Amino acid sequence: MKKSQHGFTLIELVVVITILGILAAIALPKFTAIQADARLAKMNGAMGAVKSAAAMAHATLLTRGFSSSYTGTPVPNIVIEGTTVVYTNGYPDAATIVPLAGLVSTDYVIAGLTAPRIAAPDGSHTSGTADCTISYTPSAAADTQPTYTLNATLANCS
Repeated sequence: MKKSQHGFTLIELVVVITILGILAAIALPKFTAIQADARLAKMNGAMGAVKSAAAMAHATLLTRGFSSSYTGTPVPNIVIEGTTVVYTNGYPDAATIVPLAGLVSTDYVIAGLTAPRIAAPDGSHTSGTADCTISYTPSAAADTQPTYTLNATLANCS
């Protein structure tokens, strides 16, 4: 009786490895683009949270009977989601807006950013050409809104 061997020939293995290499070369750039899209979406979500938190704090100040240009910590304190709100011209100051918007250091880079930047998606996107951040500048004058800046684009979030 003749024994037959089972397995792949060298040609078959080379063809499979070549096909896998071609697929990897096509998929890797797509994967990189998806990461940039995810970072951009993350920063857009953070910007929405910041804007909502500022509007909510401003509305709470007004409903409590304070002036729309109030600056300081109201008495009694206005506490939203466990954060005591400190106001500048009727809107939260820069130190208050981050916890008020729910931006936490486990999800975003918060510490070490140059003002007015308040959040970045990760440590490699905090400045320079990779400045994928959001900025918040408190209201500069009475009855004016804060300035919100989305520094994130697909190019600098990649």
